[in-house]
Amino acid sequence: MSQSSRHSVSVAAVITNDDGKVLVIKRRDNGAWQLPGGVLELDETIEDGVVREVREETGVDVKPTRLTGIYKNMNLGVVALVLRAELLSGQPHPTDESAEVAWWTPDQVTAGQSEAFGIRILDALRDTHIPAIRHHDGTNLL
Repeated sequence: MSQSSRHSVSVAAVITNDDGKVLVIKRRDNGAWQLPGGVLELDETIEDGVVREVREETGVDVKPTRLTGIYKNMNLGVVALVLRAELLSGQPHPTDESAEVAWWTPDQVTAGQSEAFGIRILDALRDTHIPAIRHHDGTNLL
């Protein structure tokens, strides 16, 4: 299999507080507001990758609870697995990877993120146990 025919896999977590707000980060590398997450390493499980990425980007410890969506960026070949996670310990704060952290309402998510990223949160907040499967171009759903 050639390198060009391989996909990259990323993981992200939707963490809510008692008010129903979602934890988001402002990435240091591109300034975009997104869920905490990143590239899954070859030698780690999906759950371990979520825990690691959330800790690296927010300083908190979480427990992944369920898969809420699978998203493929058709232009880059990146497949993202999004999971709900519950906060176990710590207070969210900026880190080397995040310039800011915030708790956003669903309305803020819709207004403050591209369609391709905001839908991940909205899908996770739906009251269903069937994961969404969506495709996008990096900005818009296809």
